[in-house]
Amino acid sequence: MTRISIDCPNELLIALGSTPEQFEREARFALAAKLFEMGRLSSGKAAQIAGLDRASFLLGLSRAGVAALDLDEREAAGDAAYARGE
Repeated sequence: MTRISIDCPNELLIALGSTPEQFEREARFALAAKLFEMGRLSSGKAAQIAGLDRASFLLGLSRAGVAALDLDEREAAGDAAYARGE
């Protein structure tokens, strides 16, 4: 596995009230969520990057403003009809 690191000013950690470990977890989740949103990663691979199981990753997406499902209008209507038993 390749390890990638970023520099983070101490002032940023202080302003966020974060420890380096907390910031790393948040940054990993944010990266994974964005790559998932862009369609670059599956939810399973994104969860792996975030260090979470798939269910926890999907449930956490709302805090990043990312939809867990990206249905177009036709797909949403079809799913709604199916749910109604039509």
